[in-house]
Amino acid sequence: MGQLKDRLHADLTAAMKAQDELVRATLRMVLTAIGNEEVAGKQARELTDDEELKIVAREGKKRREAAEAFHAGGAQDRAERELAEEAVLTKYLPSQLSDDELSAIVAAAVAETGASGPQGMGQVMKVVNPQIAGRAEGGRVAAAVKAALL
Repeated sequence: MGQLKDRLHADLTAAMKAQDELVRATLRMVLTAIGNEEVAGKQARELTDDEELKIVAREGKKRREAAEAFHAGGAQDRAERELAEEAVLTKYLPSQLSDDELSAIVAAAVAETGASGPQGMGQVMKVVNPQIAGRAEGGRVAAAVKAALL
């Protein structure tokens, strides 16, 4: 079992003892998502810490998007719940890169690959993605790369 999954289990136990319904429900949800991913496919497998981190990030993004939808639909209480769940999940993610840090990584990758124009986006993304490793959302990275190549 990965370190992140162990930490999630330990925090779930603590939340159950503290009778913290929000944290308990959120951690159960993310542990279920991790378990589903482990048994997906032809053969069950143990996920790496990076794969577990991606699942936590994906679940956090789902909560943020759901909150936006609830907010647009006028369901403020449900939107607040989704944002609270996202806040719980954010504690398990690495700190996000600032715009300046992201721009510096992208600029270095553009210089390294020598890419120019939109056709070089794939080359730059291949260099940037391992350096980002969950510290920035894909859409944000793609926008920064696109801006650097134009």
